[in-house]
Amino acid sequence: MTMLNGYACVRCGCCYPSDIAIDSRGCPACRDETPANLRVIEHNVADAAGCKSLPSLWRYSDCLPCPVEFAVSLGEGLTPLLEAPAIGAELGLSRLWIKNESHNPTWSHKDRFSSVAVSVARMQGARIVATASSGNAGASLAAYASRAGLTCIVATFAGAAGPMLAQIRKTGATVVPFANKTDRWDFIAEGVELHGWFATSPFRAPVVGSHPVGIEGYKTLAYEIVEQMGGNVPDWCVLPVCYGDALAGLWQGFKGLYEQRAIARLPRLVAAEVHGSLTAALAGTGDGIPDMKAEFASLAISIGATRSTFQALIALRQSDGLAVPISNEGLIRLQERLAEREGIFAELASVTPLAAIAMLRRRNVIAANDRVVAIATASGLKDVDRSLSSHDPLPTYHSVPEAWEAIGREKSITPRAFEPV
Repeated sequence: MTMLNGYACVRCGCCYPSDIAIDSRGCPACRDETPANLRVIEHNVADAAGCKSLPSLWRYSDCLPCPVEFAVSLGEGLTPLLEAPAIGAELGLSRLWIKNESHNPTWSHKDRFSSVAVSVARMQGARIVATASSGNAGASLAAYASRAGLTCIVATFAGAAGPMLAQIRKTGATVVPFANKTDRWDFIAEGVELHGWFATSPFRAPVVGSHPVGIEGYKTLAYEIVEQMGGNVPDWCVLPVCYGDALAGLWQGFKGLYEQRAIARLPRLVAAEVHGSLTAALAGTGDGIPDMKAEFASLAISIGATRSTFQALIALRQSDGLAVPISNEGLIRLQERLAEREGIFAELASVTPLAAIAMLRRRNVIAANDRVVAIATASGLKDVDRSLSSHDPLPTYHSVPEAWEAIGREKSITPRAFEPV
């Protein structure tokens, strides 16, 4: 297993003890120049016996910052890596895979983060875990807190996706909505400072990323992809990116495998973003992350921040990666095409990688025969209230002939089409 042996800055490398207060401002040495998150310093003790047989990401507990006996698990990880030839052909690719994270217990990739974060929180004696979340992170943390017997506080904002708020409330978490989005950070900060809450999300500006222990859970994405590809490595991994927690963890995972000589090369990463913060940062040579003007209200609300983080920038730079800004145009239709062609109903943010791949194919940056993995981070049920906004209400038919006439007009279907072959 890997014990929590302290933290190091992802930018300057300064090291800090494991009992440092994680106050969401990141490395004390970098705050005034370029705020940067911390990462866990790994100290391998010994492999946990029999962990490879565990039906969760804790099968990789030798690479996680918590002994497996403290693990809080709902069976997260081990999500399918599905070949997607139909949608791949539409994008101009002959080899596309979808890593379908909607198969996690709360239907999003955040369960990888929450399982590890809540496990460490409980191990350290925390009684209350808290997050500032618009949906997926809150739903996930609430479920794992419930499993661990901890109290969960989710600070959110008016207008967050209804299905996700319902999911959070059903677990018994306390939901605190604010009219002003930034008030939720002040609320979490007071909880941490005055009451000792274990906060898993950012709650300071500028954001550096989420709690480092939770980010360790995203390393397992890389482990699974390589294992599911028979030890091979994709040429590209494309995923939705806001503050870059999953991106940073994914890259740590691949780097770890490379350093252990378990893989012979590293993939290039692509961040599908909304407002272009990482695109602008990559165009420069410095470490600053620009705060962009929001030109539109994104349908992909979970990645809608106007400013990303240094941890995301460094992962892209080290992987010779790219960032691609994605608008709302065609996003719902792309979601529908993925569902129609491959049977995968993904959250709107989760189809932004496909939009990014389409753009990079048009520019011939990604070649037609490159091996590409798109990470679909969450289920389409998460924001169905947004994705169905373009649909007309379904009609109700009052007779069988009326129904046949209607669907015949719509899809040229006849009764014979339903006869057994």
